[in-house]
Amino acid sequence: MESQNIIQPLTWLFSTLDASLIHKNINLTRHFEDEYSNNIQVKHPHRCRVVFEQTEFELINAWFENIAQDCSLATLMRHNELKGFEIASSAPLDEIINQFPQGIKADILDITQPLASLFKPGLLVMDMDSTAIQIECIDELAAMAGVGEAVSEVTERAMQGELDFEESLRLRVSKLAGASETIITTLCEQLPLMPGLKALVAELKPNDWKLVLASGGFTPFVGYLKDLLGLDAAYANELVIKDGKLTGEVIGEVVDAQYKADVIDKSSASWQIPAGQRVAIGDGANDIPMVKAADFGIAFHAKPKLLAAADASISNLDLRCLVFYLQA
Repeated sequence: MESQNIIQPLTWLFSTLDASLIHKNINLTRHFEDEYSNNIQVKHPHRCRVVFEQTEFELINAWFENIAQDCSLATLMRHNELKGFEIASSAPLDEIINQFPQGIKADILDITQPLASLFKPGLLVMDMDSTAIQIECIDELAAMAGVGEAVSEVTERAMQGELDFEESLRLRVSKLAGASETIITTLCEQLPLMPGLKALVAELKPNDWKLVLASGGFTPFVGYLKDLLGLDAAYANELVIKDGKLTGEVIGEVVDAQYKADVIDKSSASWQIPAGQRVAIGDGANDIPMVKAADFGIAFHAKPKLLAAADASISNLDLRCLVFYLQA
């Protein structure tokens, strides 16, 4: 018993096969992730998940040392280098969740609804700018066209939900009038993918997930990403180009917040994705209708308004974290 109390809980979880541990007079047991299978468990109805970089192992261990209730733990095995585990308890986990350390490379998910299954056909609809890629394309185009400061100010106000999206889009694009279309090709060739994007795609595609971009940005960039990553569909706004120059206009239906939300229903109907298997992820206020339309909406390094509207958030890790928010 004394030797068991010396073992750190996460060392026991990740480094041994022992079925139980008594730590500081708290009973810890082990379960397998698939034992829950989204069903309400009478014994352990309260669950949360922790995902972290290996470098934060000791800090997560120190946080978990403060748990003051019996619980069951499960390791979460995924095809990337992040580590994850699930906590299940008969008592609410609010206190330990509220004490979760801030400012480290780790995220916590309070499970309050059934999770989509990783191993069943599903749908992931992603925003592009600042979600699938690290930049806002309109800002980069503007900088290349010499009007960066004026456009960036409008972009930030739109992201915060202070401006109507279509109005802000047309205002920003108008400032690009006269710019050479070569800036589009140049930017396509140097798009910085969001860390973890390739790993996320690589894990979802073999499990029959459909992957879609729905962006308030522009068709050349979503098209480039669709081809690069083998995505299933991509929606964005079309810039008007004449005589090799941007006219400062967009043509066709504007891909605004409601359009992005409609992509959820349109895509799930097209591929017959069942309810419960539709996930969306974005970063700005313009993504609120989309994440609400999904069965599970994720805010990614997001603005406050989206954080308040989403079912879950990834605030400190990269896109590899998303697969830990699915049920395996």
